[in-house]
Amino acid sequence: MRIHFTSIGGSVMHQLAIALKRKGYQVTGSDDEIFEPARGNLDSEGILPQQLGWQPDLVDSKLDAVILGMHARADNPELIKARELGIPIYSFPEYIYQESRGKTRVIVGGSHGKTTTTSMIMHVLRSANIDFDYLVGARLHGFDQSVKITGAPVIVCEGDEYPASAIEKRPKFHFLFPHIAVITGIAWDHINVFPTFDNYLEQFRIFIEKIEKGGHLIYNDTDATLKELVEAQNRTDIHYHPYRVPAHEIKNGETKVTIEDKEVSLKVFGDHNLLNMQAAWLVCKQLGVSAADFTKAISSFTGASKRLELLAKNEQALFFRDFAHAPSKVKATIEALKQQFPDKTLIAVLELHTYSSLNEAFMKEYDGVMEKADWAAVFYSRHALEIKRMPDLSKESVAKGFDKKGLAVINERKDLEDWLNSNDYKNAVVVFMSSGNYDGLDTELFAKQITGASH
Repeated sequence: MRIHFTSIGGSVMHQLAIALKRKGYQVTGSDDEIFEPARGNLDSEGILPQQLGWQPDLVDSKLDAVILGMHARADNPELIKARELGIPIYSFPEYIYQESRGKTRVIVGGSHGKTTTTSMIMHVLRSANIDFDYLVGARLHGFDQSVKITGAPVIVCEGDEYPASAIEKRPKFHFLFPHIAVITGIAWDHINVFPTFDNYLEQFRIFIEKIEKGGHLIYNDTDATLKELVEAQNRTDIHYHPYRVPAHEIKNGETKVTIEDKEVSLKVFGDHNLLNMQAAWLVCKQLGVSAADFTKAISSFTGASKRLELLAKNEQALFFRDFAHAPSKVKATIEALKQQFPDKTLIAVLELHTYSSLNEAFMKEYDGVMEKADWAAVFYSRHALEIKRMPDLSKESVAKGFDKKGLAVINERKDLEDWLNSNDYKNAVVVFMSSGNYDGLDTELFAKQITGASH
């Protein structure tokens, strides 16, 4: 097979390119910019483009497919040539489906918890020696890639509701046709793509319609919006598996959970992670994993990268970072930390970095999400607004939207550093929440400086 990647430098695109190269395919690619770690990863596999820029000469009639990334636009010269030659053109998820037609497809969707739930399933299946392929949105300990494509009989995919490509505006998870589908919860996100909540909700209705006949829908029964959506479905040809937070106890900062008759201590915590774990268990059960094997495996799961990840600690303070940015994710993270460490002062720092979170009209969605934090700050950089070509966002509108007493609203990195340095970190738990980088602030270094030691 000969495959060409138009926009090979994407975080997931380059991982698929490497996976197919390792499968024995002949892989070429191009992009107008490639940053680390994609650059180094592609170079080590011998498929880094020799020069930057689009290269229509690489698109010829001998290609079996062109895979188009989100970074490539509709007028891309490689895309135009591929169309002229009649070469099959796929978005990332469309091609994943082509490679998984003969597999049992497990697709994890939802507004929050997708990555962690997918990672939990992967962790358990590997421990149970079940052969599987995968697609996940973060690096996971023990897996050198975030994409694997082989001849395995099962594939586990994180199902994103974001558009598939520049020319295919439908959500990625509409192209994967699951045999086992998970929906972890629904909370409005991606306001730049789905301008109304009803429009966003419709994408999950369609996702349920895409489940293969005889398939399984595993869904969070505690999410009222999701429950109503599922109950309104008229599909009688699939199996429904509602789930809730499993029986558990928290003692001395440790969470123990019971699955069937097996009790196990976890390295992750919070109701949101217990929900993720329960969804993962129901998936693994469908794939033939016993409760004993599941609990043994899940006890060593430490989380996906940047998902309530412990940066540093000492006897006085613990510092975490989390990918949380959408309102539901921020609220879940803060509540998890408060529940796990009720006697510590909770200091929460959130960076607004996405299109939705930097939109003044969306700010009301954050009302009350940081309420359980003892001290809280919201940071956003003017640079992020400029890059996204968005209008200025006033501190007043942010403060009004969050409606949190004592909230510090900061839009200069120096002011954020001053705020952080002014806090007392005795008997404290601190969480940095962002999908960005705080305008270059090294939060891990700060955490280690305060604690005097890494974890």
